Amino acid sequence: MPDNDIKSNNVIPNDLSAFWMPFSANRQFKKQPRMFVSAKDMHYTTSDGRSVLDATAGLWCVNAGHCRPKITKAIQEQAAELDYAPAFQIGHPKAFELANKLVDIAPKGMDNVFFTNSGSESVETALKIALAYHRVKGDGARFRLIGRERGYHGVNFGGISVGGIVPNRKMFGTLLTGVDHLPHTHLPKDNAFSKGQPEHGANLADELERIVALHDASTIAAVIVEPVAGSTGVLIPPKDYLQRLRKICDKYGILLIFDEVITGFGRLGTPFAADYFGVIPDIMVTAKGLTNGVIPMGAVFVKSEIHDAFMNGPEHMIEFMHGYTYSGNPIAAACALATLETYQDEGLLTRGAELADYWQQALHSLHDAPHVIDIRNIGLIGAIELEPIAGEPTKRAFAAFIKAFDSGLLIRTTGDIIALSPPLIIEKSHIDEIVERLRDILNEVE
Repeated sequence: MPDNDIKSNNVIPNDLSAFWMPFSANRQFKKQPRMFVSAKDMHYTTSDGRSVLDATAGLWCVNAGHCRPKITKAIQEQAAELDYAPAFQIGHPKAFELANKLVDIAPKGMDNVFFTNSGSESVETALKIALAYHRVKGDGARFRLIGRERGYHGVNFGGISVGGIVPNRKMFGTLLTGVDHLPHTHLPKDNAFSKGQPEHGANLADELERIVALHDASTIAAVIVEPVAGSTGVLIPPKDYLQRLRKICDKYGILLIFDEVITGFGRLGTPFAADYFGVIPDIMVTAKGLTNGVIPMGAVFVKSEIHDAFMNGPEHMIEFMHGYTYSGNPIAAACALATLETYQDEGLLTRGAELADYWQQALHSLHDAPHVIDIRNIGLIGAIELEPIAGEPTKRAFAAFIKAFDSGLLIRTTGDIIALSPPLIIEKSHIDEIVERLRDILNEVE
């Protein structure tokens, strides 16, 4: 339990107007602010000294729990030794050490890593690698990118173009051209209250054949999907869906990109979703759990044949004209190394598998709670879908979010769906507490 004796930080700022908060109802928040001032392990502490159980790993990212000593120490020591080093034409040891350690736990054949600063940047990088790969192979006519309805791939222009969440797209014009979308896999009439992967919907992968027939395979560079679609409300792939998608991509020479920003680093009880489903993509996008959410960092994994295709021409020439000021930042690299060490020391990359059955049973015990129309789970991810209030979508789930915070529980809502993704250090007692509090909350919301 965290230390509630917060003094210097225990005051809400007297002016909240300057900070334009991301993905937030700013006016509502600033009338009724919800402030965290400290955290430890499974709990946050609020500005008024209350303890809040974290059922979302912050924002799908604090997989090892909060304020872990090894991570904190690594950041402090690195800041004192080497604060910044340029990544263009200069290196520092920890970036290379980190890349090697990531390759060690990556799916077989993914032998190269490109560092970014977020999931959004990782997606942009993956899309650019895919387009550039076909070009350096002499196949530059492949320019189309295929996403999926209800997909979330960050907030940069490439990500929202291949993404399929309407509110994230509708204000920003025509976005990227040459993009098409697979249908989503949410089939509530067939798969409601499924435990783990649903039985129905693998045939939806075959829609890629229709898209190929429409555009011709010679124009399609890559397909990008989340193995488990998280931000849209936890849509779990039907059995054999990802396998069929992989086969169709192979058939037509299309690269398959997995967006594992949420599913990477133990969320499903395996290092990556690619391991869980037994499907290896060509490019894999990560962030969040890479540094336990502590310092911004992302990593894009690619198969060796993709990386090697760029390694031609004069050696003094830059092979791939892309990168960021903070790619492989020393402090972020040190943070990531300590995070990986913490995962290894405590077996966190596979701990989700040990708790998955208990988590599933606990979540599905809420099937008879008021307003619940579906429950979905896989690994240590869960979703509780609520019936919307007629004419007022999202209002019921948002009311549940506020009641949860007031009762000492942090949940995440998207639409009228409660999404759960607790730190991987969670104990069965915490799972019981989450479910008990949710039942009380659902009994209270209108």
